[in-house]
Amino acid sequence: MPDTTISSELAAATRQRRTFAIISHPDAGKTTLTEKLLLYSGLIRTAGMVRGRKGGKTTASDWMGMEQERGISITASAMQFPYKGAVINLLDTPGHQDFSEDTYRTLTAADSAIMVIDAAKGVETQTRKLFAVCRMRRIPVLTLINKMDLPGRPPLDLMTEVEQALNIHASAVNWPIGSGSDFVGIVTRADSQVQLFSKTMHGGATRVETDMLPFSELGSHSRVTEDMLAQVQHDLELLEIAGNPFTREQFLNGDVTPVFFASALTNFGIESFLDAFVELAPSPGARSADGENGAELTVDPIDMPFSAYVFKLQANMNPKHRDSTAFLRICSGRFERDMVVKHHRLGRDIRLARPHSLVAQERSTVEEAYPGDIIGIINPGVFAIGDTVSLTGGFNFKPLPQFQPEIFARLRPTDVGKRKAFDKGVSQMAQEGTVQIMRSLHDQEILIAAVGRLQFDVLQYRLRHEYRVETILDALPFSCSAWLEGEPSTFKSPSASMMVKDQRDRVVVLFGDQLMKTIARDRNPDHVLRDMG
Repeated sequence: MPDTTISSELAAATRQRRTFAIISHPDAGKTTLTEKLLLYSGLIRTAGMVRGRKGGKTTASDWMGMEQERGISITASAMQFPYKGAVINLLDTPGHQDFSEDTYRTLTAADSAIMVIDAAKGVETQTRKLFAVCRMRRIPVLTLINKMDLPGRPPLDLMTEVEQALNIHASAVNWPIGSGSDFVGIVTRADSQVQLFSKTMHGGATRVETDMLPFSELGSHSRVTEDMLAQVQHDLELLEIAGNPFTREQFLNGDVTPVFFASALTNFGIESFLDAFVELAPSPGARSADGENGAELTVDPIDMPFSAYVFKLQANMNPKHRDSTAFLRICSGRFERDMVVKHHRLGRDIRLARPHSLVAQERSTVEEAYPGDIIGIINPGVFAIGDTVSLTGGFNFKPLPQFQPEIFARLRPTDVGKRKAFDKGVSQMAQEGTVQIMRSLHDQEILIAAVGRLQFDVLQYRLRHEYRVETILDALPFSCSAWLEGEPSTFKSPSASMMVKDQRDRVVVLFGDQLMKTIARDRNPDHVLRDMG
């Protein structure tokens, strides 16, 4: 096939791609939204709720038993589905703050983000943190104000809070008609077209039925009261006078977030939101990398041959096989099954064997993939988080962010005869980033560390279910840490502190509290305590 034909095919496939992550505070409806996107793509016929009735459905995107028991997303799932001419790669990230490190890493693989906000609670703590990461990485963000079918705050108040809390302009693409049990539709501001929704006998398990009409005819519809009409007219007039204008260029630059209103539970507004997302969200673009000589270079998705990097490792996704999967974000060129590439960190060639895409535990073999796609590769122990692979070599994609742990513990098996399985399980989950392993400076003691307590729960759960090892966890009296730059022997440690080494042999200082950390900084002006590595 001529080079020009290959290049044009690659460019067309890249233009089709939309690779994004969903960010939110826990319980804002993120996993429910994920399920509805799969429903509207035609990938699944009925949608199961996260907190379904006993014996009912569980969501397709949450595969781990602990996720289904607790009704939360713990691991970051990756799935691909077609939608109206686009190929969508969805990165479903954990919302719980204890898993923020996994979420931050996953965000590096996204070209845009959907920020889900609870209409009753507004902008919450975890949403602020995740939005800050998007801003730092210049990821454009679309805002979906969810749960409009439940009692909530006035839409104008929510818009104001988004602007003030996140320091970004917000521009309403559509506007709700009614709220709570009276949420009956939306009006699209650009063309003044109204969608009125009808509840189905299946609830939110199937696509919603809609009536389309011009806004000028809304007052004659039986489901719209005079008060509802007056309220939406008042709000739309205010938005015309004082609202922020919207351009796609401003959105891509991160200066404005388009705002949509919907109910993921009932499917009201979900299809029109997904249509707008495909229209607005960017396709994969160029990425920065570090060259061998230290100079920064740009990796173009079309001009550069195949390259990708590992943003996540996950073991034992299939309990019948003790496997490990490396998730790769393709950044440039065309991927072909079983291709041989350069592993930059190891300095040798490897074959990318048995590539697959995932929806929950269902695997599909991938014959080819393009920039923006996420593929899973069986990991025979050669991949680490952040590894770059390519056909050409000579560069590395920017390192993934690592955050300082905040909780620490000693962990040991209850049965010393299972020490080998215990060591294997802990090592595997440290490679995945579930926990960090730390050692005393003289290598005599092993500690585990994490950003949040729930990560320890996951570690013990998985050791029990995947490695058949029961464990005892002894918490340590430290609540924060920092990487130490400078000579450890001259560092003046405060009383409630401890020096250890991380997996990359960097010295880490553990502190009893933030006050001790501040005292340490004051006492050691010739040393640097870093909070992000």
